[in-house]
Amino acid sequence: MKPWARYLVCVALGLIVGVLYAAWVVRAGTLGSGTAIGAWRTGTDFGSQDQSARTRAVVALRGLLALPAREARYYTAATDDAGRPLDGRCRYRVTGGTLPARWWSLTLYDRAGYLVGDGPYSVGSAALPEAEQGRWTVLIAPTPQPGHWLPTAKLDRFELTLRTYLPADAGRTSPARDQLPSIRQEACA
Repeated sequence: MKPWARYLVCVALGLIVGVLYAAWVVRAGTLGSGTAIGAWRTGTDFGSQDQSARTRAVVALRGLLALPAREARYYTAATDDAGRPLDGRCRYRVTGGTLPARWWSLTLYDRAGYLVGDGPYSVGSAALPEAEQGRWTVLIAPTPQPGHWLPTAKLDRFELTLRTYLPADAGRTSPARDQLPSIRQEACA
């Protein structure tokens, strides 16, 4: 093979491998994979002029309208507190308290970033009775559960997104681990 042909093959292979790797990084990456806080991951550059190309690509792929950190913080979880992947055939108890924000929402997505089943799709602080504002529980399971429940549609894997709106410190820092909800697996089918 002539030298120029070898160079052309190497350049073509390099481009193909580079594009495939970039697509894998964006698809495999969860929103906010920059900082881990227990089972939750977050980033600080959503919705800002300083956001990285990777953050822009993940936001574009997931279809999220990311607000600046002073308006909203985003936390994602693909594992429970024990580090096990979230399995749609299992039941989980997500327990939290008062978050350092005006209000929050917890939403369940499939791995491709789509809402699951026929709803409910999200549980938010605005829907909680006054008595539950300081300590709340959301059950996540494939079958209806009493109280606040998000369906998994028996997916093999899913992700949770916690959005905190109008954070107390204008989004300059992340909450501590003990401020974010715990995710505990209770049983599996």
